[in-house]
Amino acid sequence: MSNSSLFQRGSWFEARRVGEILRQETIGGALLLAAALVALVWANSPWASSYEALREFTVGPAAWHLDLSLATWAADGLLAIFFFVAGLELKREFVAGDLRDPRRAAVPVAAAVGGVIVPALIYTALNLGTGDGALRGWAIPTATDIAFALAVLAVVGRHLPAGLRTFLLTLAVVDDLLAIAIIAVFYTAQLSVLPLLGMLVPLAVFGVLVQRRVRSWWLLLPLAAATWVLMHESGVHATVAGVLLAFTVPVVRSDAAGGPDAGPGLAEHFEHRFRPLSSGFAVPVFALLSAGVTIGGLSGLGASLTDSVALGIMAGLVIGKTIGITAATWLVARFTRASLDDGLSWADVIGLAMLGGLGFTVSLLIGELAFGTGNPREDHVKVAVLTGSLAASLLAAVVLRARNRVYRRIHAAESVDADHDGIPDVYETEHTEEH
Repeated sequence: MSNSSLFQRGSWFEARRVGEILRQETIGGALLLAAALVALVWANSPWASSYEALREFTVGPAAWHLDLSLATWAADGLLAIFFFVAGLELKREFVAGDLRDPRRAAVPVAAAVGGVIVPALIYTALNLGTGDGALRGWAIPTATDIAFALAVLAVVGRHLPAGLRTFLLTLAVVDDLLAIAIIAVFYTAQLSVLPLLGMLVPLAVFGVLVQRRVRSWWLLLPLAAATWVLMHESGVHATVAGVLLAFTVPVVRSDAAGGPDAGPGLAEHFEHRFRPLSSGFAVPVFALLSAGVTIGGLSGLGASLTDSVALGIMAGLVIGKTIGITAATWLVARFTRASLDDGLSWADVIGLAMLGGLGFTVSLLIGELAFGTGNPREDHVKVAVLTGSLAASLLAAVVLRARNRVYRRIHAAESVDADHDGIPDVYETEHTEEH
């Protein structure tokens, strides 16, 4: 591979699109945090029994095996919307985004893989020989929460280069894709082949319709629901259906509609429709119904944090993610002769790697799948995920805020060198090249 720059400045269109996503996810991250705090307070209040009653309230048709608790509906149903949006974003990045260039795509993909492998190894090392099924939780610290991570980045990193933001967005999306693959392969207890094969029928019809640019909700939503139901019946976690549906959606306009230059494609249309539903409703409701953990005072907190499972989760999120993402990025630079873009530092990479340890939503989901409800370790997993994610976000905020001050000074210096139009030379050049 020829010499290239890691995290180089992306196109003006890509920078604007990432900025729009960051603004949306900032609100979603705030709602997610608020929902998690409400769940924690509620679960440790005198009204804790009402919280558990809400989580366990059952609704749905029993004939279709869909008489599920609200907590299960949130994990299996609402998070399918979350993964649908993540799938749309991932496909757009690789089909029409800056990451259609394999050299650019290699960096966040390798970083995501490193950010999965190293935390899993650390967790496994800390739980070898402990018994009691502790090793089933090896995948809990491998996930990165898109909404939380982008929200933190938007708050502390307003002046960071757009390339870093695109890197984090793509890393988090690829990370979620790896998480859904792990869920499908390692956390499928029983597989029913007939429903799984039957699921392919509504999925294929959905794919044919969207490839023909059909947007009629009264056609697409029933097909999507049928795909989800059959996936749920097959024993594979139902959220996998969200990713499969997203991958069928075309990214660019057809030649009859003017081609790629005629405007946004159907994937972007769906993303704009469903992202607010995902970040503003689906994920916060899941957090509300999943983050509530009875701490039981300092003694209960100490018992949770000293469990080997909890230690593995926290070490994986805080240490494993930082090492895995940074090391994978360095290896790409080392063996492809790529280098960091001018003006960037490895401190930027380390800060983003720390932010990758914010694994709230998907980590909680995998924790439920690994140990189930009612398991004595359920609360330990939740405490560890919350503590590890909080520690990772605080450490990342310290590093990225320091880097943000550096880039703010650089931007201020560029504004002094602005031409008579009041536009910094560096921006004017880039804007002219893109248009």
